[in-house]
Amino acid sequence: MADPDKILTINSGSTSLKFALFQMASLERRLLSGKLEHLGAGEGLCEAHDAQGTTVWQERLPLPDHRAGLARFFSWLESVSPTSGLDAVGHRLVHGGPTFGAPRLLTSPVLQKLQDLSGLAPEHLPHELEAVRSIRKLQPDLPQVGCFDTAFHRSMPPWARTYALPLSLRREGLVRYGFHGISCEYLLSVLQTILPTERARGRIVLAHLGGGASMTAVREGKSVDTTMGFTPTSGLVMGTRCGDLDPGIVLYLLRERGLRLTTVARLLSEESGLLALSERSGEMRDLLCAEASDEKAAAAVEIFCYQARKFLGSLAAALGGLDLLVFSGGIGEHAPEIRERICSPLGFLGLQLDPERNQKNEPVISSEASPVEIRVVPTDEERMIARQTRALIRSGRASLEPEKLSADLTPLPRREEGHPFG
Repeated sequence: MADPDKILTINSGSTSLKFALFQMASLERRLLSGKLEHLGAGEGLCEAHDAQGTTVWQERLPLPDHRAGLARFFSWLESVSPTSGLDAVGHRLVHGGPTFGAPRLLTSPVLQKLQDLSGLAPEHLPHELEAVRSIRKLQPDLPQVGCFDTAFHRSMPPWARTYALPLSLRREGLVRYGFHGISCEYLLSVLQTILPTERARGRIVLAHLGGGASMTAVREGKSVDTTMGFTPTSGLVMGTRCGDLDPGIVLYLLRERGLRLTTVARLLSEESGLLALSERSGEMRDLLCAEASDEKAAAAVEIFCYQARKFLGSLAAALGGLDLLVFSGGIGEHAPEIRERICSPLGFLGLQLDPERNQKNEPVISSEASPVEIRVVPTDEERMIARQTRALIRSGRASLEPEKLSADLTPLPRREEGHPFG
């Protein structure tokens, strides 16, 4: 296929699936977006909206699994003539492990390798691969491409991606991968269109703050360090994820409390974070509404902001300074109170907000006198997946992949001239 035009993007979870349809030749026009919910959990919900946000499909029916949900979706899609004739599907795959560092055509051998990597992301990859296989059965001639959330961070230097573990474990893939890479790539693509080249390739921190939250340090358009590590559970406090945790706590829960592995996994990913701190909600907007009368909600908000300030400071140190801070994600884009609480105590780093711009969610929220520019940039992971899918298929290659990520740090590579570590 020379130039795929209509590309469907899929972001699959355990009981839900989000989709978007793009017409790439028409200035990447988004034709549809929607979701399938409650897959395998009784009555399912199918919903789709057009480019203007108007609901064009809403249906409730039993959806026992991903394949049933996707079968109903494709049946509906074929009945809508303006959106028929798909050329390709692009999938968000949360983890590429040490093997996959660029988009890949999802052939049978690639799917088998990804199946072998499922242990690196047991809460994500199996469901994502189920969606891929379901589409292969429903539409066997439709090309499918995997876009990896870890790929952007493969440029991290060894001293940033390495855990102090035995080499044998590192060679098994126990290293820091980082996530939200697709969002990072999209945000950088926006910056490259609105900023001079020198500023777009400067010292940047991308703060993707939502139900899942991470920050990434970028220099020369490449990831230098990031807050998430081996899994998306680490780093910042999140909606229901604990963030950074002393590994001794996990050992204590297993050894002294006798908890099962599945119980601990659920506790750290689904029962912690803002939800656990507030004992109320994992949604920041709920906590901001309640904090005036609820001490636990107020404490959860303050811990989130404190952790964000701490990580932002560490990433500025990794960069050797800061030129630009970008807020994105649901919280980053829509919560001026949170942006203010993160930035105001960091005046010593050169962060100076303009209160009025910040309150209005303007694109630039820093003051004219601020040494560091502060921006709000809405992310669009679906659009980036569609771009990557199109680029791979147009290239005529099965892969744009670099060599396998090395975990052997002996000897360390020569450091870059002027690198902040010496």
